[in-house]
Amino acid sequence: MTKRYLPGQPHQLPRHNTPMASYEPEHFLLTVEEGVATISLNRPERKNPLSFDSYAELRDFFRALAYAPDIHALVITGSGGNFCSGGDVHEIIGPLTKMDMPSLLAFTRMTGDLVKAMRACPQPIIASIDGVCAGAGAILAMASDLRYGSPRSKTYFLFNKVGLAGCDMGACALLPRIIGQGRASELLYSGRGLGAEEAERWGFYNRVCEAESLLTDAQAMASSIAAGPTFANGITKKMLQQEWNMGVDEAIEAEAQAQAICMATNDFHRAYHAFVAKQTPVFEGD
Repeated sequence: MTKRYLPGQPHQLPRHNTPMASYEPEHFLLTVEEGVATISLNRPERKNPLSFDSYAELRDFFRALAYAPDIHALVITGSGGNFCSGGDVHEIIGPLTKMDMPSLLAFTRMTGDLVKAMRACPQPIIASIDGVCAGAGAILAMASDLRYGSPRSKTYFLFNKVGLAGCDMGACALLPRIIGQGRASELLYSGRGLGAEEAERWGFYNRVCEAESLLTDAQAMASSIAAGPTFANGITKKMLQQEWNMGVDEAIEAEAQAQAICMATNDFHRAYHAFVAKQTPVFEGD
């Protein structure tokens, strides 16, 4: 009988509205400093591939960020000069060839839930992409809000190279919105590598940085975001996601309601009083 993969039990994350800095992940490294969390995929000897368990832990972590008062922006990166080589060939790809259909669907839904969790968490996510960024790693980059790359980075949506469709974890919905339908189609049909210069020109990368300063630059951007009005930033992320499925009139009304909510926050009042006093506002996220 084929052994059926069942997603594991939720990881023991901190309780709602308690600092996430106390959490010790099993499958990645985590640091939290002045409102910025840095996740480092940490299997450098294999170019940081994902396993069943790391997928699940990342999913649960991003879900919990909605209740993490100490995290206002996040950087995701990889150890050892590479971002992520995708699903581990031995720990994921091999076992998938032996699963029945209900087990395969449980897996693909679980991986899709990771992208949903990344898009739903209120904190902006910056992917710091060095070296190899392939398969599920390319999806993690795609699901982030901003992407910083290095000159030596290369991104591969290589699903068709292993006999699969390019429609993996939301790629056919998200990627065209980032780089356009034609360019997304080329990458998903061919599986070819997307180099750093082309990735920046196409709009996949927001910025290309020197490899030595890549993570520092990404963290500096995260710090700049974290210093801003975090409640309002969360609303911006929510509306960027939500308005994909709206007409223009509905989007304008939704933004009117969202902005009215932000106008009732203390941060909005702080910004006004700081402007009047010719000072820089100090936002507190309320």
